[in-house]
Amino acid sequence: MTVQDTSADLHPLTAQDSLVALMIAISASDAQIRTSELVRIQSMLNHLPIFGDYEQSRLTQVSSLVFELFEEEDGLDALFGLVREALPERLFETAYALACDVAAADGTLNEAELRLLEEMRYELSLDRLHAAAIERGARARHMTL
Repeated sequence: MTVQDTSADLHPLTAQDSLVALMIAISASDAQIRTSELVRIQSMLNHLPIFGDYEQSRLTQVSSLVFELFEEEDGLDALFGLVREALPERLFETAYALACDVAAADGTLNEAELRLLEEMRYELSLDRLHAAAIERGARARHMTL
């Protein structure tokens, strides 16, 4: 039995969990979860309407699932499969926007983050022009003087 099978059976993802999972995934993509990224995730969980009724105690559970999947050979594919099952298509752009905000939170985008964002665009079937606009917005929100 793979991690995907046990995790999906024991702890099915909600749409909100899926958004959280992608934010955790982009933060962990470079093997260094930075404080600024965690602060950004927590801030979004606390302030965005989509997380208004989210049970924040699930953050630990969802994080563990993401870390377990990252240890598996096809774990990223499994993660995207779980996300696509739980997340309505109308929230795919939202998921990408949240991931972009987390990636931009520390002021830099490294190669691993860029590759995962590219994979997210593909897996979520996002139009390249829409994705570019989302990326531009994240960049604008995280500019420094």
